[in-house]
Amino acid sequence: MGVRSAWARHRARHSPTELGFLLSDGIDYVDAARWDALAAARGVLMSRPYLRLVETDGPQSIEPRYAMIFRGEKAVAALVAQQVTISGKRLVPKARNPGLLQRAARKATEASLAGLEERMLLCGNLLSWGPFGIAMAPDEAPAAIWPGVAEALYRLRRADRLSGDSDFVMVKDLPGQSADAEALRTFSYRPLETEPNMVLALDPAWKTFDDYLGGLNKKYRKTAKEIVDKVAGGGVTMEPLADVSAKADEIHALYLQVHERAAFRVNTLEPGFIPGLQRTFGDRFRCTVARRGDRLVGFITTLSDGETAIGYFVGFDSATNGEVPIYFRLLYQAVGDAIALGARRLSLGRTALEPKARLGARPEPLSCWVRHRVPAMNLIVRALLHANDPDDAPERNPFK
Repeated sequence: MGVRSAWARHRARHSPTELGFLLSDGIDYVDAARWDALAAARGVLMSRPYLRLVETDGPQSIEPRYAMIFRGEKAVAALVAQQVTISGKRLVPKARNPGLLQRAARKATEASLAGLEERMLLCGNLLSWGPFGIAMAPDEAPAAIWPGVAEALYRLRRADRLSGDSDFVMVKDLPGQSADAEALRTFSYRPLETEPNMVLALDPAWKTFDDYLGGLNKKYRKTAKEIVDKVAGGGVTMEPLADVSAKADEIHALYLQVHERAAFRVNTLEPGFIPGLQRTFGDRFRCTVARRGDRLVGFITTLSDGETAIGYFVGFDSATNGEVPIYFRLLYQAVGDAIALGARRLSLGRTALEPKARLGARPEPLSCWVRHRVPAMNLIVRALLHANDPDDAPERNPFK
């Protein structure tokens, strides 16, 4: 049985499906109506305006790729992919207050990664979390489409050989355990454990941030008010930023202060990306800044996606955060902005699990599937997904 099963998988990997494919290097090359019909269920992060922004103002390290899958004349799936070249020197984790042994280990790691530069094809989006790489027609059986997804990614990888081989493919951030994606095992993909997305459910009765505070139990409400008061008492005010482009340099500098402290830095935003979000989405986008006098000391962005608000990019001045809890105040601000946008849930991503749990956010599992032949790529995979010994989300119940 084992031999027959292995032979069947081998045949499947080396046989084309009966599906048709369109491959594209630009979102404006695809059939707009068909793309929009498929991507609508996935929301704003698979929309053509967002993907166009990634192309024009996204990190220079990202080369967008797209595919559409057809059965006859019917479009049955749309794929967002990104070709990325990753340098080993960007994967060395930073240690806080490193001792002698940590410094020695860091130097050894730097030496081993110094010459590493790998190309990878990622199905999904390095600039977000969640299932924004694949949109399938709702009347199609997913198990019948996954072989087409694997073939589309194979075709994209082979088409890119003129730019350099890529021995590594990732299907990023599928929801839950994604039982349907088990079909990817046939094509040598394997699941990878990652940290969850932290999501705060917003009570429809909450119309303001004060309503949210009123829903907290005494302990957590006291903590939240203390954070708000400490920040205000430190001379810091919170206010919406009407024109992000006018403060683009300050916003980018604050973003870099957070980004450069990250353990792994695979890609870096360009200064025009966050202003581009405001230009692209208008009232569906909010950027709230923390201001001390004439100087910005923090910001957080929130993007409306139907009933979901995405707590997107954040930045803050580390010195000011050492004096007053700017970061925690910005998280509370995201709650207020999400309520103001009319959302029913706030998606906060997979980092900083503890403070997000204290807001009342709960984990939603994500899974990734990877296929590679180079052992060194294990480090890259874990760097991309913050998957070095992924933490369990803490259990917190701050509500009455």
